[in-house]
Amino acid sequence: MNIMAKSASSDAHESASAPIAPTGVRPRSAVSAGVGIVGLAGLVSYLLIARFAPDIAAFLGIDWGTRGAMNGPNSAIASVLACGGPMVLWSIFVDKVHRNPSTGIDWAQRRPWRETLDISLTKLAGMWATWGLIALIYATMRYYWEGNYAFSMNLLETVAPWLLLVSVPYMLWLDRRMVEPRDGCYAFGRWLIAPGQPVDGKAIGHHLRAWAVKGFFTAFMLSIVPGNFSALVTVPLSEILANPYKTGVWTINFLYLIDVHIATVGYILTLKPLDAHIRTANPYGMAWVAALVCYPPFILMNGGPLDYQMYGSDWGYWLAGHENLLAVWAIALVLLTAVYSWATMAFGIRFSNLTHRGIITHGPYMFTRHPAYISKNMTWWIGSLPFLVTAGGWVEGARNVVLLGLVSGVYYWRAKTEEKHLLADPAYVAYWNWAQEHALVPRLFARMTGRTRPLIRLEPDERVGPVA
Repeated sequence: MNIMAKSASSDAHESASAPIAPTGVRPRSAVSAGVGIVGLAGLVSYLLIARFAPDIAAFLGIDWGTRGAMNGPNSAIASVLACGGPMVLWSIFVDKVHRNPSTGIDWAQRRPWRETLDISLTKLAGMWATWGLIALIYATMRYYWEGNYAFSMNLLETVAPWLLLVSVPYMLWLDRRMVEPRDGCYAFGRWLIAPGQPVDGKAIGHHLRAWAVKGFFTAFMLSIVPGNFSALVTVPLSEILANPYKTGVWTINFLYLIDVHIATVGYILTLKPLDAHIRTANPYGMAWVAALVCYPPFILMNGGPLDYQMYGSDWGYWLAGHENLLAVWAIALVLLTAVYSWATMAFGIRFSNLTHRGIITHGPYMFTRHPAYISKNMTWWIGSLPFLVTAGGWVEGARNVVLLGLVSGVYYWRAKTEEKHLLADPAYVAYWNWAQEHALVPRLFARMTGRTRPLIRLEPDERVGPVA
């Protein structure tokens, strides 16, 4: 997933006019650390309730019958709500994000209904047409109705009528308060219902890219929520503590659960009143290729041409019988995965791949611009031990090493193409420059290589600037 710092505002003028931090001072983060912390608290609380539901029911005198832990898919979705609810409340009542200028909302403004009705109806046409296109893709691709994705589709089918219903008052209410309600959604709606009239093609492109990100990744995230949740809720404590390997695996899965839940909340809550909307989606084709090859159905790893685990096994197999080494490996992998989850937590409700939703400078982003990519790849190298194989000898081991190297190269390229997008915003440039001079990892690489700048930095194309 894309766990790199995002730009605070897609509007270059707004970013340029924002207060500039003194030299050497880390730029302010668009999201407070509290958002992720309360989301984690909500998730853990619900996980404990789901796991110990029979015991809690017995304590309260409730007849629980033969039912066990609450480990079903509906309970998994409830855990997403338990994670997202506190984050929304913290964002509104503590951080007061709805007052940020980057929302594009003037709360003191109440335009008359007649001034914005046509705009809202045009935007509804554009929004509903966009949803229809996404639904058509879902319906056409059999892939979306098989395996874990079947749950996503059934869930989206259930909520779709409610989304259509709620979108009407939401759009009518919001447009009266928007500083400029004529956005990419409006441009797309105008193109549909008023053919031949001039429209902003660049804004339409942004609108469609943003919804392509949301449509693709929301379905993916919803498909993987139930499985991991069920496993964590039902596995017996005795099995978790059986040996360092099983303890490490359970802990790693728990950390991934945190990442998945907060990321899922991020894809769902792309709302302007929460200042969590997608300012811009990455306009560069190379960035989309680099990201999509890491996710099904386009994934190149896990059975694809870049599968680095052929004839291999993980650390539990190779270190079996060596309890101390297993414990050391487990601690290392847990710490690396914790950094990965921490990087997602830092985004709060703003996490998303391929998008621009606010600069994140706190948490692990104090140490490197790409904490998740670094920690994830280190986890793969340490956990899979690709140079050790059960068959094929050194040839297969060497092949796995080369393939995992290529996988790491993909993530390096993802980081660079994402920076190419974000560097169009002066706010991200300020963070990039601060991190290059003061963050731990860039300073370490600078000392090792003797270069004050990375070997590769992809500058943005001025012809493809932010539009929203």
